[in-house]
Amino acid sequence: MTQDTALALLRAGHSVFLTGEAGTGKTHTVNEYTKYLRSRGIPFAVTASTGIAATHIGGMTIHSWSGIGTARELNETEIKNIAKTAHVAKRIRKSAVLIIDEVSMLDGRVLTLIETVCRVVRKSTIPFGGMQVVLVGDFFQLPPVTKAGETPEYAFASEAWERLVPIVCYLHEQFRQEDMVFLNLLKALRANALEETHYETFRSQMVTEDEAPLGITRLYAHNLDVDRINQEELRQLPGKTHAYQMRDKGKVALVETLKRTCLSPERLELKIGALVMFTKNNSSAGYVNGTQGVVTAFHPESKLPIVKTRSGNIIEVGPMDWSMFEGDEALAVVTQLPLRLAWALTIHKSQGTSLDAAVIDLSKVFEYGQGYVALSRVRTLRGLHLLGMNNKATQVHPQIRTVDQEFQMASEEARSKYEAIDDKTREQLETNFILVSGGKRGD
Repeated sequence: MTQDTALALLRAGHSVFLTGEAGTGKTHTVNEYTKYLRSRGIPFAVTASTGIAATHIGGMTIHSWSGIGTARELNETEIKNIAKTAHVAKRIRKSAVLIIDEVSMLDGRVLTLIETVCRVVRKSTIPFGGMQVVLVGDFFQLPPVTKAGETPEYAFASEAWERLVPIVCYLHEQFRQEDMVFLNLLKALRANALEETHYETFRSQMVTEDEAPLGITRLYAHNLDVDRINQEELRQLPGKTHAYQMRDKGKVALVETLKRTCLSPERLELKIGALVMFTKNNSSAGYVNGTQGVVTAFHPESKLPIVKTRSGNIIEVGPMDWSMFEGDEALAVVTQLPLRLAWALTIHKSQGTSLDAAVIDLSKVFEYGQGYVALSRVRTLRGLHLLGMNNKATQVHPQIRTVDQEFQMASEEARSKYEAIDDKTREQLETNFILVSGGKRGD
């Protein structure tokens, strides 16, 4: 399905599962839809399953938004108490659209709990209390976070998903990877159809520590490797350290959440020669989340860093905001340079970025999906350098392979049905949704 078709189904008011391979434009589609909702005055909530994902999209975690916090199960009395919490009830009641990003990392039992809370608050028997729900994610990526020894329940297997029955919009246009050999390798990995030629391709990208190119980001499975490498590399650089402290405003608890999940650190230390990665999208300034570069100088007056990107662009980097919105209201804002040290990064924190090149160590991968996430961050095979791989790195969950085929068939069926609808009916569906949601029609 194309992005345009997915957007048309969204504008018609359908609840949707928006999915597709890494780099097919899921986030772009969501951004276009939220622009549309704002233009029509339709109240919406943007949430995500994790704090890092929430900062990428300027929303809050679905746990905070729904009022359930860290709870994984609640009794009837506890749910009623949430419904009586004024600020939680207010935002659930006023939202006509609920967007949940990175749904692959949301345990199905938690999704069902959220759906129940929404029905109780909105005093409705309709799934999610009648809101349009937009579930976004790729189940081939990182799985739900669970307690030790607990088996995760994927969101698609939950009672909430079964009640909602979202239309599947499986995006297929590829915007990140730029060469077909690499793209076909990633497709084969998703399908568990790796052949000897694919393993030969992996072997061709293997490098030793001495052979690994300098000046590009390394991806690791564990935090300890990342922190150690970044601090050691910065310390070895000569010259003065320039420090930039994060500023903040808003509700204390929400500000602290933003600080913990923002990819830019609360205190950013830089030197000339530091390898950095941009942590926000700003195409007009010449960078996106994941753009790599090197600090070449500091402005003599503003002291802001000047970064030369891998593509040769010279950018004086000014501060940007990370905000937690509820509709159009900013509940909390932190301000920092959109940079982080980038000699090393965890695979978990790399999700959502696009890298020109990376040195990747998959020898300590321990989760289904970690290998795929790491590999699919890179745009081309030429930019991929592998330090090592273990057996887990090329494994995808067998349950996901099966359900993914079902998703693709359901998406194709939805596309065919949409194309059979005439323009007048499509326009009427869109108008009806605007009016039901309390919005306004465009000129």
